[in-house]
Amino acid sequence: MPSFDIVSEIELQQVRNAVENANREVSIRFDFRNVIANIELNEKEEIIKITSESNFQIGQLVNILRENLIKRGIETKAIEIAKEVNYNGKLCIMQVKLKNGIDRDVAKDLLKVIKKSKLKVQFQIQGNELRIIGKSRDILQRVIILVRNHDFNQPFQFKNFRD
Repeated sequence: MPSFDIVSEIELQQVRNAVENANREVSIRFDFRNVIANIELNEKEEIIKITSESNFQIGQLVNILRENLIKRGIETKAIEIAKEVNYNGKLCIMQVKLKNGIDRDVAKDLLKVIKKSKLKVQFQIQGNELRIIGKSRDILQRVIILVRNHDFNQPFQFKNFRD
């Protein structure tokens, strides 16, 4: 029986390159001259830490980061920007979380949408992936179209399409 996997993966190398390019851009911008402004990537925790002296500058740094992520082919849905800014003495710190993998809640929402469509498929949650099994390729392609057309605030990729 044909099957495929729904995954949500981010290439950390591309994120690293986007962060480095954003820092390079900040270093040459006139409005950030003589100002503490930094963007750091913590790969183990999958968090980007943005540090600056004011809320306005934090907003500018977030926009610079977004532009560089888009240039590197990473969708803006793949990041979750914290709503609050932490103040540490003179500095403002904001954390941006990378959405790598499918959470249980998102997987359940995904399955609800597939069930509502009345397509005859089977599914399994496998860690951070979701496997979809159907009787024909046409049904599986309908599931892919359904998932792409629905907004889950997370980018999905479809892998391991097998007959």
